[in-house]
Order: sequence, then C-alpha cells, then structure tokens
Amino acid sequence: MIKNVNHVAIAVKNIDEGLRTFENLLGIKAAYVKEVPDQKIKAAMFHVGNMEIELIQPTAPDTGVAKFLESRGEGVHHICLEVDEVDNELQAMAAKGIELIDKKGRMGLAGKIGFLHPKSTKGVLIELAQKV
Repeated sequence: MIKNVNHVAIAVKNIDEGLRTFENLLGIKAAYVKEVPDQKIKAAMFHVGNMEIELIQPTAPDTGVAKFLESRGEGVHHICLEVDEVDNELQAMAAKGIELIDKKGRMGLAGKIGFLHPKSTKGVLIELAQKV
C-alpha cells in the first residue's frame, strides 16, 4: 500500500551548484550529502515538511542518471513513494501489468527500494521505498 510521497529526486550535473541553488531557494541547508558507490551517484537530501527533495549527480558516465542528463538535461528524475513492504508492492505492481526495473527490493538511500519502469507509468520513473 502506498503510504505517502517520500521524496522527489532532481538530476543535476554538478551537486555543488545544485546545493547552492536549492539552499537559496528553500532557505535551508541540505541535511546531508552522501556518495552512493553502488548506484554511482552523489546525493544531497533536503528535509521539506514531511517529505524530502533529493539532488542526484552521476559519478560515472555509464549510469542511468548520466544518460538522463544527456538526453533530458537537469530536472525531475523520479518520484519516490513510501510503502510498507517493497517486495510485496513490486509483486502487486507486476500482477497489475506494470513493468518493473527491480523485481526484488535492494538497499538504497531511502531504505529498501525498487523501481517501476517509466514505460508503465506515463514516462515517470517511480521508486518504491520501505523504511528499514
């Protein structure tokens, strides 16, 4: 069951420039900046109300985020929805005919995560996240 919006992720070419822009815009500092080697990204997280805004910068040219930036430029990359149990939700989505990127949950910044393919969600990359 979808509980709420966990975060919105914005792809940026340069995390430092993105930080300056969003710190100025939001009037707050990022809660943290962290490199995620297995996803080949550097991420910054802003706590805004009961959700977060995540800035993501690729750390390698062969990643989905790098390809996104190359083809679409900077902007909204994905929306993350919080769920009770990622693996169950992924199975339920597959049963509804939604194409999955992840057939099983894996660890990410937001907890245990799994992605739905944008082909099945009107072009929007959707991440499901379970707090652990």
